Amino acid sequence: MEDPGTVFFTGTAGAGKTSLVQAFKEWMSHSGYDATVVNLDPGNENPTLEPDVDVREWVRLPDVMTEYDLGPNGAQVVASDLIAIKVFEIKQALAEFRSDLVLVDTPGQVELFAFRESSKSIVEALGGDQATIAFLFDPALARSPAGFVSLLLLSASVEFRFRAPMVNLLTKSDLIPPEQLEEVLAWAEEPGRLSAAVDAVTPTPDMQLSTQVYRAIELMAPMTGLLATSAKDSTGLESVYRAVQRNLGGGEDLEPAQAPPE
Repeated sequence: MEDPGTVFFTGTAGAGKTSLVQAFKEWMSHSGYDATVVNLDPGNENPTLEPDVDVREWVRLPDVMTEYDLGPNGAQVVASDLIAIKVFEIKQALAEFRSDLVLVDTPGQVELFAFRESSKSIVEALGGDQATIAFLFDPALARSPAGFVSLLLLSASVEFRFRAPMVNLLTKSDLIPPEQLEEVLAWAEEPGRLSAAVDAVTPTPDMQLSTQVYRAIELMAPMTGLLATSAKDSTGLESVYRAVQRNLGGGEDLEPAQAPPE
């Protein structure tokens, strides 16, 4: 059996990574596929978290805080390096599961995943050339033009850092009114419409900087698409599966590990 594809879910704090990972696993199971969930956040206290492989078996945030006399933020930085040291033990634990996809729930603060050198070694060790990254757009930010641009540029930074295929996901789409949701999704497809929305709300006095930012957005537009999802009502989860398969398998469907339940 070939190594399964690995999807790393990342995004800003509060974007709903853990909830979406759990919902996507349930969708896969209902569709006849197997998924293994890995928690890479040593400080995750979400009561709904039910990982198959949990980094907290090797590194726990409270223990790091005590041992190194650090606050939560400093402890997370140290913990990310400690996880990299333990990554091959984590990979051995993961090897006990044979599934169609591995779903990795990364730390809540995106910078701990995206901007630490240790994270690159973790992605390479756990995913190799079968890794893809799902970047989550929090609707609390994405529904404003300036917030959307900020998330778009952050997503591009993550892609640049890891050089891995990406899929952008708008989470909690059930919380956005339909008309506004349509507008947000259009921003990802029509950079001119996004530029107009930004100018209408926050005119930029530095026109040269504004032009450069818009040009970057136009260059990114063909590869950034945005999928609306909801962990609450399962909106868009089949589309997530299709996008992941395009990134990992050229669009070919997986052979179900089991028959879908009636």
